[in-house]
Parts: sequence; C-alpha cells; structure tokens
Amino acid sequence: MTQKEKLRNTIGYYLIFISLGLGMGITGPALPSLAKQTGSTLGAIGSMFLVGSLGGMLGTAISGRILDRISQRHLVLGISQLITTVVLAATPLAGNLWVLLVIVFLNGFPLGMINNGANTLLMWTHGEKAGPYINGLHFFFGLGAFLAPTVYAQVLNWGGTYQHAYWALTAITVPVVLFMMFLPGSPEHPHQHEDEAQTQDNLRAALPIIIVGMLFLFFYVGSEITFGNWIYTYATTLNLANVTTAAYLTSGFWLFFTIGRAISVPVAVRFKPTQILTVAFVGALAALMLAILAPQSLTVLWVASAAVGFFMAPIWATGYNFAGQSIKLTATISSIIILGDSLGAVVLPWLTGLAIERFGAHTMPWLVFSSLMLNALVFGVMLLQRRKMITSVPETSGASS
Repeated sequence: MTQKEKLRNTIGYYLIFISLGLGMGITGPALPSLAKQTGSTLGAIGSMFLVGSLGGMLGTAISGRILDRISQRHLVLGISQLITTVVLAATPLAGNLWVLLVIVFLNGFPLGMINNGANTLLMWTHGEKAGPYINGLHFFFGLGAFLAPTVYAQVLNWGGTYQHAYWALTAITVPVVLFMMFLPGSPEHPHQHEDEAQTQDNLRAALPIIIVGMLFLFFYVGSEITFGNWIYTYATTLNLANVTTAAYLTSGFWLFFTIGRAISVPVAVRFKPTQILTVAFVGALAALMLAILAPQSLTVLWVASAAVGFFMAPIWATGYNFAGQSIKLTATISSIIILGDSLGAVVLPWLTGLAIERFGAHTMPWLVFSSLMLNALVFGVMLLQRRKMITSVPETSGASS
C-alpha cells in the first residue's frame, strides 16, 4: 500500500469517526427532550443505552466475520454510515418509547460495524506504527462529540428545536457517506492467508489478552458514555445550570476530551502506554473526586468536567492499541475485544438513569468514579498478562510496554 493510499484511507476513517461522535454527542443534551417527546421518565429513557448497545454488540460481533471474508470493506463502512444517517434523522420523530427503542436498536448495528471496522482497518493500514493513528482516530470522534452539543445549543439559540438540531447533524454526515462508499483500496489483514487451524490457534493463544481487553473497554466506555451523556441531566436536575448552559457544559467536556486526544497523538509517539495510562487514570479520578466533594458549585463542575474529559481522552485508544499490538489482530479478534466497548455502553449508562431517578443525580459521579477505578485495575492485569505472553512466546510481542 502506497503512502497516498494510506493517507486516503486514514482520512476516510477519521471522517466516519467524526460522524460517530456527532451521533453520540447529541444524545446527552437531547435526553430530557426525548423523554418528554415519548412520555417517558429519565429512568425509562435510559433504556436507550441498553437497546442501542445490544444492537451495537450484534453489529460488532458480525462485523469481524464480514471484514475478514470480503474485500469491499470500505463499502461496508459506507453502507453502515448511510443507515446511521437515516436513523439519526428519524430519531426525533419517534412518537413513543417503543418506537424510539426500535430506532436506537437498529442504529446500534451499523455503529458496531463502524466502530470495529474503522479501528481494525486503521490497524491494518499502519501496522506496528498504528498507535498515533489510533489516537488520532479517537480524536476525531471527540471532535464530533464536541461539535454536536455546540450545534444543539446554537440551534436552540436561533429559535430552533431539538428536532432541527438532529437534522442539522444529519446533513453534515451525508458527504461522509458518499466518501466512504466510493473509497477504493480497502486494506487486507496481515494474516488473511492463514488456514482455519492457524486462526483457531491464534485465537486460543490470544484469549487471555482478548478477555482482559474486553474488560478494559467495558469499564472505560461505561465511564465515558455515562459522564458525557448524563452530565447535562446532572447539572439541570441539581439546578446548577439552565438547558443552554448545560448543553455548553456537555460541549466543554467533549472539547477538552478532544484536546486531550489531539495531544495524545504526539504523546503516543514519545511515551509508553503504561506512562500515558497512569497519568490519565490519576488525573480523571482526581477530577471526579473534585466534583464529588463540591456538588453545589457550577464552577467546580466546569473545571471537573474539563479535566475528566482531558484525562479520559487517551484511555480507549491506548488500551486498544496496547492489546492489539500484543497479538495477531484479525477483524474477528478485534470485534471480540470491542464487544467490551458495546457492552460497557449498556450497563453503566442504563444503571445511572435508574440511580438518578431513584436516589438522585448526585449518584452519577460516584458511579463513574467506581467504574474508572475498576478500569485502572484491569489495565494492571492486562500489563501482567502481556508480560507473561512475551515471556512464553516472544514473537507475539508488539509495541513496548
């Protein structure tokens, strides 16, 4: 693959992850409006995370088998993006909760395809040098997630409705659909010529890292999605902010998340994953504790939200790349690891909606803190498991730990 082809592919994956972020970022500010639209409580509307992620898990699981077996991988991503664009436009038209849940479930399937597909194809495109590019990919997700609530707030300021905000974001994603559907030169995975027996042996050897990698993404994504999607409701429920200010607060979280991911690109070149993740976990946990200790201060909440976003930023990409470089990464293995992502987007966000409804909004930062603490512990296990693999089978090692 030429450098020009690598650049073109990378641009395509980055654009599709901006779109992924746009769809994710608008959910938090729109939750109260969607609840009102469908006549639902906050606890009930939180089931969106459950059914959406169930669809995401299905899409992620199937995507590995598809991407390992066909050559037109970019077309698969383009069609997936087309489906998510149509679903994004249809979301604010749902007249009741059940219709909304069906829409969200259908949207989860292509999102799972995109999440696994873009990460895997980027790894195949750049090989052992993929680390900074993976961080760059997730920077563009953060950029989209930052832009979405900003667009939402601006549309409201101009006299529009949340439906108009959804449709504005839909219009932005249309060119991405066309770019991906006609992007040539899908990369091939480096182990495509292995026979079935070799593939099964590879899967068995990689199983410990796969399991730990799944758990790593499970706890991280639960933390990120919960904070990003419930901070709006947290601020308004505790009367810390009005709807516009809360939307900008959500944007602030995603803005510093995006800044953190931009900085993580050169950082990934210079520092080891263990160093990056140690700083990230300590910083994010300290910021969450700050919010917990001063729950009535909007100023503290702004500072904490910015810091949580900034320090969370490199965790997903660094952990995924760390696991992926430790094993022979096929699309199927990648899809299994990323199932942790999809499952993580289910459990904690859904439980947080129930906890806010039953115990109060103050439970949100405590739940995120607990999940992120478990995330850090799982990384410790991943590090030990990788060292064990390097000791027993040196040739499976990739990036330095």
